[in-house]
Amino acid sequence: MISLKNLGKRYGDRLAVDDLTLELKPGTVTGFLGPNGAGKSTTMRLILGLDRPTSGTALIGGLPYHRIGNPLRTVGALLDARAVHPGRSGRAHLTALARSNGIPQRRVGEVLETVGMAAAARKRAGTLSLGMSQRLGIAAALLGDPAVLMFDEPVNGLDPDGVRWVRGLMRSLAAEGRTVFVSSHLMSEMQLTADHLVVIGKGRLIMDAPLADVLAGSSLTAVLVRSPHAGDLADRLRAAGIRVDRLGENEIEATGASIERVGDLAHEAGIRLHELRTREASLEQAYQELTSGSVEYGANA
Repeated sequence: MISLKNLGKRYGDRLAVDDLTLELKPGTVTGFLGPNGAGKSTTMRLILGLDRPTSGTALIGGLPYHRIGNPLRTVGALLDARAVHPGRSGRAHLTALARSNGIPQRRVGEVLETVGMAAAARKRAGTLSLGMSQRLGIAAALLGDPAVLMFDEPVNGLDPDGVRWVRGLMRSLAAEGRTVFVSSHLMSEMQLTADHLVVIGKGRLIMDAPLADVLAGSSLTAVLVRSPHAGDLADRLRAAGIRVDRLGENEIEATGASIERVGDLAHEAGIRLHELRTREASLEQAYQELTSGSVEYGANA
């Protein structure tokens, strides 16, 4: 588990992380979202002890990172896929990490197989493509078989097969009971991968909720109804304070109410339904609503 309590980080006059309190639980893929400059990378660096917090605490399994013995056995992380000595081979890089953390050498071969790099293990890191560098970074994160895993933009540079592989890997790691924390700007991929979302903007927490709740809470999520008595149902829903838009002679769209609420009102009014379904907002749409006031670096159209 990762626990943040009143975590803050200031660089001079700039407050990069502002009073962040979170608990990231095992068995869950938590997506970490926010605009550029929101404080996502800084938060991850604070958790991993790469930066010192100005205030508050960041704990992994109840301990700050610097107090964890053989840390790769507790937490694995990929923050920068290129942060490898360019003259070392992938195997040599992983071997050095294993020796420094008391990890058996057999794990090097195992994780190279897991990430699909066994055939390229002797290539120098400086010659690897971004996608292959990402795979090497993921291998390093998995090396100690840790209970906590953190990834910053892990699918950058990967082809579609690689993206799908990472998605499956994240979900399988969470299914094993691990805490998986993933930062990404790819909303479509997060919608397919994450169980829970943490959204920040300008260093502050905007949302900490299950993915389903984030989508359901969007104003763009609506209930679509088809009925031979659509006009009567529209009047009934409006009387209950629900916004209704007419889509056609027999179709309406209701926003601001659950599908259960719309169905119950139709039943109470004795109105026959031919179709009743939810049209969810995409994560991209919900995200844009949540962060519309927190974008620091926006370009003019």
